[in-house]
Amino acid sequence: MTLTRRHLLGGASALALPVLSVGNAFAQKALFTVKYGNNLPITHPMNTRANEMAAKINAESKGRIDFQVYPNNQLGNDTDMLSQVRSGALDFFTLSPLILGTLVPAAQISGVGFAFKDYSQVWAAMDGDLGAYVRKQIAASSSLFAFDKIWDNGYRQITTGSKPIATPDDLKGLKIRTPPSPFWVSMFKAFEASPATINFAEVYSSLQTKIVDAQENPLAIIATAKLNEVQKFCSITNHMWDGFWFLGNKKSFERMPADLQEIVTRNVNAAGLNERADVKKLNDGLQAELKSKGMTFNNTEADAFRAKLRSAGFYAEWHKKFGDESWAILEKYTGKLL
Repeated sequence: MTLTRRHLLGGASALALPVLSVGNAFAQKALFTVKYGNNLPITHPMNTRANEMAAKINAESKGRIDFQVYPNNQLGNDTDMLSQVRSGALDFFTLSPLILGTLVPAAQISGVGFAFKDYSQVWAAMDGDLGAYVRKQIAASSSLFAFDKIWDNGYRQITTGSKPIATPDDLKGLKIRTPPSPFWVSMFKAFEASPATINFAEVYSSLQTKIVDAQENPLAIIATAKLNEVQKFCSITNHMWDGFWFLGNKKSFERMPADLQEIVTRNVNAAGLNERADVKKLNDGLQAELKSKGMTFNNTEADAFRAKLRSAGFYAEWHKKFGDESWAILEKYTGKLL
């Protein structure tokens, strides 16, 4: 499947069809009907690859699995779907490690502000010891498990309606939307901003009605959710890397025989690797496209923001909360943060 930006950002109706046809084709004889929900627009690479993945799973299982994809908060917001997958009402769900941190505190360590300098550090850590450590914590402390390959969301950038963010001082007093995670709130409070936790489904309207003046997300989400329509400035801060753990309910998954578990696992991990490449390609090329739609961009210096977090005690606070073991694994890949 050849992907272009036109495919990724183009017509949602065309992308929706494979999900419906896949489900209808196998619904009559499927032994296992499983549901996967996420919060992203159907035009995002996550859903492009999820639709492709679902078709492969259904075909390789010879109809024994009917794998259904529900994008764009169709099954509720992040909080709703996390509750559903924990109870088994939903089989699979992709969630940011930082939001998962409300349930499994160790999960959010991959989102430490200004920790990973580039993707080579990210994938070394998440496909290596840090990812393995987090997956172990998820499995030990909840009814969930995570597949090996974390999916990509990208480096997060700050958009605003009133002014660009060039230095840490520009964040003082800024009303900025953050996802519902104490970790995000902690970081932006260290910058002396005024964070407000709002579920993603309500971000566009919150910016449009000026409940908040700013938000932060990777460029792929800014574009696919059309946040440029309600935000003027985009500051390239790369303030944290964010991904999506592909989570499953343990009991639901274990009801499948081993051969079907293998089909699902292999295709989920393969789709995750393809989605990583899609997101990077999309994020790398979106500045020009968003500029053409009226968005103004500026670059920032990470060292100044990192120094502010260090002096505010952010790294020391979270080192203490995570503990020496997990912090040492993080710094194995990022270098010293304290």
